[in-house]
Amino acid sequence: MPAPERPDPHPAVRADSPLFGELLLKLGIVTPKQIEEALSLQVLNGQRLGEALISLGYVTREQIQEALGEALGLNHAPPGFLPIHPPLGEVLVGLKYLTVSQLDEALTLQRRSGRKLGEILVEHGYCSYKQLYEGLALQGRVAGRQESAARTQPEAGHYRVMVVDDSPLACAFVQDGLVSLGYEVVCFQDPYEALEQVNKVQPAIVLSDLDMPGLDGMELCRRLKEGPTRAMPVIILTANDNDAERVSGLRAGADDYVNKSASMDELAARIESVMRRTGETERVRKLFARYTSDAVVEEILKSPDAVVLTGEKREVTTLFADIRNFTGLADSLPPEQTVGVLNQVLGGLADAVLTCGGTLDKFLGDGLMAVFGAPVFRPDDALRALQCAKMMMAFMVDLRRRAEAEWATTREGRPLKLELGIGVNTGAAVAGNIGGAVRTEYTCIGDAVNVAARLCALAGPGEILVGERTVAVLPGHESSFEELPPVRLRGKPHPVSLFRALW
Repeated sequence: MPAPERPDPHPAVRADSPLFGELLLKLGIVTPKQIEEALSLQVLNGQRLGEALISLGYVTREQIQEALGEALGLNHAPPGFLPIHPPLGEVLVGLKYLTVSQLDEALTLQRRSGRKLGEILVEHGYCSYKQLYEGLALQGRVAGRQESAARTQPEAGHYRVMVVDDSPLACAFVQDGLVSLGYEVVCFQDPYEALEQVNKVQPAIVLSDLDMPGLDGMELCRRLKEGPTRAMPVIILTANDNDAERVSGLRAGADDYVNKSASMDELAARIESVMRRTGETERVRKLFARYTSDAVVEEILKSPDAVVLTGEKREVTTLFADIRNFTGLADSLPPEQTVGVLNQVLGGLADAVLTCGGTLDKFLGDGLMAVFGAPVFRPDDALRALQCAKMMMAFMVDLRRRAEAEWATTREGRPLKLELGIGVNTGAAVAGNIGGAVRTEYTCIGDAVNVAARLCALAGPGEILVGERTVAVLPGHESSFEELPPVRLRGKPHPVSLFRALW
């Protein structure tokens, strides 16, 4: 017997509703006149109320997200408690991206398969990757997650250390020793309390006893490494320094393992060593984050040996996007305005790549190349690439609407009328660092990549052309494509099957 459908706790509060405008007024974020202007613009271009306010410059996207959190009742925690992550499904339901019945069905499938909820939701078409990541972003802001840089202080000997040990004597001993060396120390004798308070304390590093009742050091470490604090280093302290326990602790994600009999100078040296490694990891994170999403960077850092930079053959899905008629537009604009428009468009396209977990391979003049499946492979790479292509097209439609609305108001110049052509193809490619001694770049090469580029060149304005292999690896999505007559591509001896993605 199916479970009764739960009533929607927030039936009319979303970013396109009049009640949302009333909430913004109540919070003092906007004025009645600004709401009135935004509603007029909403009628004109079909934007949501929040997007209209952003385009008019009256609010920031962060203010809109905070207001949505307020509307959904996610910004409040009981007195004395830290905010916790609201369930992702409830956030998506509150944002009207998901129905209660769809969430219940996805949760049932998750319990059976053990897969991630987000993958199930996208696979069944209940929401897009863009909506999923918007929900995750709001979930993270509600929980008060801060950048890892805020947890650390740059000077050695001035880190904030969280010590977790059920022995008051042991806590006091470590605290006194580290404080005398210039560290700031916060102690917890209850590991559960330490987990609850870690976001509030924001330590640079955690020192945890191994043997504790209820929740031992290994489990505490595992929970820290599985949540938003996964980048926070953890050192396990134990009186029983045998190889089996050391291996178990490291498998749980511990960054180091120190015997309690070690001197305070040795413990401080271990802390400094771990913090130096963490700093290097953060530099790698920032480097990769320019080209790929945070989720992909985390996977790279989690399993660096799995990423082969010297070259390997793997199946990838490649996406090429090219702005149509940009050259003609550029000829009619001053150079600085041309660059400004190009940066705006390419910035939006790059955001779509990162949102869907792809790797931004390179910018190609007035276009770009993106790869899904390298350096990190995921079973749904082809689906992510297709979602990315559709997100890019939606971005271009929104960009044209905003440009036309601005032109209707100012009558200056002419409205921006840019179109996009996209080619997507799946197949074997060689991925790795390619170049010389002076400059190298991580990229993919091969016939499948060339086919994607040529499909992009064939695509008309607003068209997504897709190769046969991409369609083949997306069973159950046949209705999302329209089969076209085969075409001859340069370098291919026989006609190539061709499909158009419907969006």
